[in-house]
Amino acid sequence: MQITSGSTGRETDIADLFKSTFTASEGAEEGASIGRLARDLMTTTDADDLHVFTADNGGLVGACIFTRLRHAGETRRTWLLSPVAVAPDRQGQGIGQKMITEALTALRAAGAEVAVTYGDPAFYGRVGFEPVTVHDLPAPYPLSQPEGWLAQSLTGQPLAPLTGRATCAPALSDPTFW
Repeated sequence: MQITSGSTGRETDIADLFKSTFTASEGAEEGASIGRLARDLMTTTDADDLHVFTADNGGLVGACIFTRLRHAGETRRTWLLSPVAVAPDRQGQGIGQKMITEALTALRAAGAEVAVTYGDPAFYGRVGFEPVTVHDLPAPYPLSQPEGWLAQSLTGQPLAPLTGRATCAPALSDPTFW
């Protein structure tokens, strides 16, 4: 399996992967919504604020998108992992874990200091994410499932609280995603 960085020329394939993955697990409406989100993230986010990683094994089998998460007054470089997809017929094979692990390594090498995600603690815990509170790491919007707010330090030091109002990529600036 090959993990690569970048989405140029593959935006449609990547968005379609998100759509089909989320349609299979959450239904057609959610699939369409997450497919649009992925496309919007790739096409409207400033290049300096976007990292897309893909997993290929005889074709596209996984993708994850990181965008900058900023906290007013903070200088730490924080990245938000959202969304993540692995083709339904390839789930449970370690593809998502390998892709996220390699993505975090690349972000760390590029100077990222904190990674944050909003999802299943059991899955993301396998790649180093731990639960945090909005008191210690403010979210851009109120969380419908605060137990899914997760983060990790990428510096080797314990994760110190982040402060200040949080802002995310424009495509994620919709309370329904939170």
